[in-house]
Amino acid sequence: MSKRNHSWNENKYNRFVNEGRGQGVGKEYKPWLTIQDFPSMGRVSRILGWKSGRIHHLFSDLQARYFYMLEWEDTVTDIREHFPLLDLEDTVQQKKDLDFKLFTDKESGYAYTLSTNFLITIKKANGDNLYLARSIKMASELEKKKTLERLEIERRYWTGKGIDWGIVTQKEISTVFTKNIEWVNSCLYSYVERGFTQDELIYLSNSLIERLIDTKQSIRKVTADFDKEFNYDSGTGLFVFKFLIASKQIGIDMTKQIDLNLSNSTIEVKPRITHEEARRRCL
Repeated sequence: MSKRNHSWNENKYNRFVNEGRGQGVGKEYKPWLTIQDFPSMGRVSRILGWKSGRIHHLFSDLQARYFYMLEWEDTVTDIREHFPLLDLEDTVQQKKDLDFKLFTDKESGYAYTLSTNFLITIKKANGDNLYLARSIKMASELEKKKTLERLEIERRYWTGKGIDWGIVTQKEISTVFTKNIEWVNSCLYSYVERGFTQDELIYLSNSLIERLIDTKQSIRKVTADFDKEFNYDSGTGLFVFKFLIASKQIGIDMTKQIDLNLSNSTIEVKPRITHEEARRRCL
């Protein structure tokens, strides 16, 4: 089997553009870079997004954790990863002191298309969209000249666009918080794999909420008894509990590790949402 060609040149750039990469919004957006474009990069992730309904390509645990934080935030309506700076030359006016040669392919000499890790859409209270650009880096990377040069190029680009840009390191990302989100992540869409329809999942959710309200037993005991009562496979009640967290029908302190051995006093059962709202939260 021949090795995949990872060099960069004008033909490859044109192919990416023709494929629609870096274009579209929501489900139609195509990231400029995907995990298939590179050789082994360590831990990479392909995550089905709640908000977009599409697969997101993340190149590190840090990117994945920040993505989960964005997914959890209700005001965030769209997340576009690896957003390309296609009009860089036109947008950045002051270029003389920037070293663009650092970002060219050694074989072809063709300039790489730089991208920012996340372009985020936030819905403001008045209904308008606010856009934020964020670059994700380990704090130790900020000591490297090439990294700083690239970040300065990104900063000037987004300043030229009038869009707020910033750097996020591991110091701003809670591992416990993001692992909790990851734990419940798939429950908004994998119910079909368990053989449930949306209406069945809504019914089970309401049934489990009733049991959580009326008991002082541990969450683990309540969900295990739920399986026996409905004659479901072991773990079904726990799946529904995760769905209730993911759809925010129950509140729980996500900044602390979720402990199933605690009682329902650790959760807040929120007012019932309508069936239509419950359906909307299911992918």
